[in-house]
Amino acid sequence: MIGRELEGYWKTVVNTIRDGIMIVNTSGAIVSVNSAFETITGYSRDEIIGKSCTILQCDICEQSRADGGESWCALFRCGEVEQRKCTIRRKDGTYFQALKNGAILKDPDGSVIGAVGTIADISEIAEKDDQLEAYRQQLHSEDVFQGIVGVSQRMQQVFDMIRNAASSQAPVIIYGESGTGKELVSRAIHNLGPRKDKAFIKVNCAALTESLLESELFGHVRGAYTGAYKDRVGRFEKANEGDIFLDEIGDLPISTQTKLLRVLEEKVIERVGSSSPIRTDVRIISATNQDLMELVERGVYRKDFYFRINVIPIFLPPLRQRVEDIPLLAESLLKKMLLKEKKNIKGISKDTMEVLMSHSWPGNVRELKGAFEYALVTCHEEIIHPHHLPETIHKPQRRSTTTGKRTSFNMQEIEKQELLEALSKTGGNQSKAAELLGISRVTVWNRMKRYGIDAKRLIEVQGKTSINNDK
Repeated sequence: MIGRELEGYWKTVVNTIRDGIMIVNTSGAIVSVNSAFETITGYSRDEIIGKSCTILQCDICEQSRADGGESWCALFRCGEVEQRKCTIRRKDGTYFQALKNGAILKDPDGSVIGAVGTIADISEIAEKDDQLEAYRQQLHSEDVFQGIVGVSQRMQQVFDMIRNAASSQAPVIIYGESGTGKELVSRAIHNLGPRKDKAFIKVNCAALTESLLESELFGHVRGAYTGAYKDRVGRFEKANEGDIFLDEIGDLPISTQTKLLRVLEEKVIERVGSSSPIRTDVRIISATNQDLMELVERGVYRKDFYFRINVIPIFLPPLRQRVEDIPLLAESLLKKMLLKEKKNIKGISKDTMEVLMSHSWPGNVRELKGAFEYALVTCHEEIIHPHHLPETIHKPQRRSTTTGKRTSFNMQEIEKQELLEALSKTGGNQSKAAELLGISRVTVWNRMKRYGIDAKRLIEVQGKTSINNDK
């Protein structure tokens, strides 16, 4: 490709570039711009050609002129301007933050004939940086502990327990209703402890069947079972010298409890299909929303295993028992979400905050987060009002006789009743019941086994009741 052909394509090349390009003569008059420059500044080519580049009111150019000297622009003195942040004025009078580069242009004899500059609009990046900085400041505020928001007395007690637990090597168990932030607490314990630079491995004990759970925890050797085509390292080996978080440990089958008991007492594991012990140094942090002692009394949980994991218990209060934390949590959640969403929302109205503080929050912080995710979709104003929240929160709910009775139920009774209702609505279909409850099918199966629920028998009884009612 010869020089003339290149010159013919040059205009197309320049107009393809996303950064604005501007060429000025030695007097500062603009002689050429590309399409991106027009888009970024709002000036058309016809409007800007021949005008002084001072029309852009670049703050670093003004500073250069103020410094004095023979040249009207510092670019002609130093020969180039590289990666300089500046503020530039658009045609409509608004300003934006830009990243500017510039270099002088010389003719074949070496005489300066002008300069070329590029302008990249970084206003969105700068805005995100400001938001991130505000978020960093919030994370380091007195109201936040390791990413956990709370000023209530109960949460301060939890924070003290986390600090104490982090300095110990003993097993920790975190008790709390679903959505209270048990995983956040487990991560805080890891981050504050001596193993913080090592692995932190999470396992959901309710999400896997018994056989898959053991393979996941301890690994397996080739040929251990159908489909085991090669050796596999388990989570305990991966967590060696670090921490392992066993979520929903109340769903562990007895056989797995027995094997974990050996891990706790002897610090060794055996891969599925192998009898060779593997030494491992792992600290166990577990969590549950169940009453493990009640499971022990019912004979579905090993007493010795319970006492082995229940060395340092931490009890997370439900959100309804720390109402004073709701405003802080609400503001924190909103700020986090606005970092990802392009919404012009400035805050939460007083009425909305009163609604949030009067709600019972059965789903705890997870439900609060879901409420704001909903509000970000429905709110097209600068302030979130009560009607932007889900109806279950901003409208008073009718309290049936059944609901009144449930207030005295313990966690397991509520869980059992919800499962019975879901199975009844879905005709005993476990997959559909899992969807209704927002849990895995394996968890449904585990809970049916735990509470002695026979889906077939349940439907038969329901059918007979329906026939009798018809009569």
